[in-house]
Amino acid sequence: MTTAAAAFDGPLSFCRDCLGDLDIKAKRCSHCGSPRLVRHRTLPTLALAHIDCDAFYATVEKRDNPEIADRPVIIGGGKRGVVSAACYIARTYGVRSAMPMFKALELCPEATVIPPDMAKYVRVGREVRRAMQALTPLVEPLSIDEAFLDLSGTQRVHGMIPAKVLAKFAHDVEREVGITVSVGLSCNKFLAKIASDLDKPRGFAALDQDEAHVMLADKPVGFIYGVGPATQEKLVQRGFRTIADLQRADENDLMKQFASEGRRLWRLARGIDDRRVVADRGAKTISAETTFETDIRDFATLERLLWRLSEKVSARLKTSELSGCTITLKLKTADFRQRTRSQSIQSPTQLAAKIFAVSREMLAKEIDGTAFRLMGAGVSALRPGAQAGDSDMLDRRSAHAERAMDNLRKKFGNAAVIRGIAYEGPEKTAEE
Repeated sequence: MTTAAAAFDGPLSFCRDCLGDLDIKAKRCSHCGSPRLVRHRTLPTLALAHIDCDAFYATVEKRDNPEIADRPVIIGGGKRGVVSAACYIARTYGVRSAMPMFKALELCPEATVIPPDMAKYVRVGREVRRAMQALTPLVEPLSIDEAFLDLSGTQRVHGMIPAKVLAKFAHDVEREVGITVSVGLSCNKFLAKIASDLDKPRGFAALDQDEAHVMLADKPVGFIYGVGPATQEKLVQRGFRTIADLQRADENDLMKQFASEGRRLWRLARGIDDRRVVADRGAKTISAETTFETDIRDFATLERLLWRLSEKVSARLKTSELSGCTITLKLKTADFRQRTRSQSIQSPTQLAAKIFAVSREMLAKEIDGTAFRLMGAGVSALRPGAQAGDSDMLDRRSAHAERAMDNLRKKFGNAAVIRGIAYEGPEKTAEE
């Protein structure tokens, strides 16, 4: 046992299924026979975790339709759309998130394709989030399906070390929610995130800083979070191709070449990360976007589609009990150039009419004969939904009319009331 581990009370190996303590050299659980064991020489000292739901969208769809459990499943739609998610079976064919749908179907023509149901995924994601928050108040969501957790100081509350708490959590989520998660356990965020990818799906991996130094060495510099293609190219040009190159570099030399980014790279190359888990970060933007089957340059057609996006963003804001003060329009041209325009408003809103009115003005300024393949709308600078009052609306009659339509849709379904602008000449689109 290492000196660090000896300072803590806890096992170095245990069974993920029955949580029984084991000899660190055991191959199977001596209590239940399971081969799913957790072992690490510093296991009792590790308390920071990254939890990632496995192929989340696809796993939820397989849970709800057992007939497709053993089939390749792609979440997405439309020939011009992109893959939102792919199950692990589809990934064996080379299908990946953000891949164009036509390419994904070329690789895996037998895949079951399912349009994304974000409302359902949000509901399931909230179930998992509530289960996380029952473990510790220090839960930092990164997205709908992943989060960092800090379980420091919770051993007395739970009566077991954090590693066992997390193994039990994964087991409970699989049994009660019907999806699987992978757990990465380490001493900091950077290494916990790496660990959660080591044993997917249904994985559980622990990683300490000493191991990380060796494990990271042969990885390309782009493996470090925050190092995009442009930064990676700059690093390669200066002789830093692998993380080992950064490990060998002098910290001051890196800072001279890359300023504060140089120090960050030097530290992360050695597995050093002092960022804390920040609770309740929450969503920063509520948005919706759509990729068109054919490029569109006509304002009237784009306007109709923008209204539908505004309604979707409004519905998501209302469901999440949020409102926002900044409205954003996103456009992608036929040659994949992106235009993003934003405008702040005086008071927070969650109404489709207001979102549409502001984004429509921005859209009108972009109509110059350019053909567009994608459009999105979003609301940021989020506030509690209660802060959105009728005073911020286009006018009280418009606000009351939208509330009335919401009530009718709740009672009779979404098709009960359709605004004229959305009804005229529907266009085929592939929602992302």
